Formats: sequence, C-alpha cells, structure tokens
Amino acid sequence: MVPVESNDMLDEYADSIADLEPGDGEVATGELVVTDDVLVKAFALGPGAELEAHDHAESTNVFHVLEGTVTVIQGEESERIDAPGVVHHERGVGHGAKNETDETVVFTASLCPLPS
Repeated sequence: MVPVESNDMLDEYADSIADLEPGDGEVATGELVVTDDVLVKAFALGPGAELEAHDHAESTNVFHVLEGTVTVIQGEESERIDAPGVVHHERGVGHGAKNETDETVVFTASLCPLPS
C-alpha cells in the first residue's frame, strides 16, 4: 500500500464544518457523506444546545466526538464524552446529545444502512 501524503485533498472535515457556527442554544448541521447506503452528518452544538433524543428503527448510528465534550443520551442513560470519542447506538435505541459546556462541541453521526 502506498501512503497518502497529508495534503488535505482527501480530508473533507474542515470544509464540511467551516460554516457551522452555532450560537448559544443552537444546533448547526452539515452533510459530510451521502451515498446509497450511508449518511455522515456533522453536528455543532453551541453552549446549552440539545439534539433531541430520537431513534432509527432500521439503522445503526455512531457518534464520533471530534471537538469538545458532549453529553450523549442513550436510552435512559447519559454520559459525558470527551473528544476524541466514539459512541455506538444500536438500531431502535433512542439517542441524543446536549452541550453542557461553554464551548461549541462538534461530532459526526454516521447512519447505516439508510432507512428504506
């Protein structure tokens, strides 16, 4: 395998979140990857913002915490997750996130397979 030089040509992260500047209590989102079978969205939560709990009956959802500390809700439990962190949500399990800090937090959510 030939190593790929770090020239940011493959990395879409910075461009994808460049316009995500939520204020206090706001949630900003952007799509990083959308294909026939996977969706990866970026979420930026301003201080005090919350992504309401929801579920995906037909899909697995994975949060990748990239910046800051976010409180992840899963079912009846919640836990503060520091970047870098990964949280796996099984199909049909309610999940959400809230920012209980004074800084913006950023995480991605990967959904696979896409609901039919």
